[in-house]
Amino acid sequence: MAAKHGLVGIVRTLAIELAPRSIRVNSVHPTAVATEMILNDATLRSFRPDLDDPSPADVEPAFRSLNLLPIPWVQLEDVAHAVLFLLSDESRYITSVALPVDAGNTQR
Repeated sequence: MAAKHGLVGIVRTLAIELAPRSIRVNSVHPTAVATEMILNDATLRSFRPDLDDPSPADVEPAFRSLNLLPIPWVQLEDVAHAVLFLLSDESRYITSVALPVDAGNTQR
């Protein structure tokens, strides 16, 4: 958590310093993403130590309980879409934003 706060501070500082040059600086903060970083044996076992060989389906209820929206994790495409939005002209006046793609995780 401290590292994320440090990153947000750096983003805000860079946004302030680079805004006069029309350079925008933002960050994206996802919750668990359905990748090997989350869906691996060690993580699955840490969420379901009662099972010898837990599957992603076995841990879904635990992950779902972390989010406000009734999903266990976001997909990689969800994060990519947020990044693409911030890179697009549609966000041309957005700077110094920490954009959560977290299904409401940070509001728990």
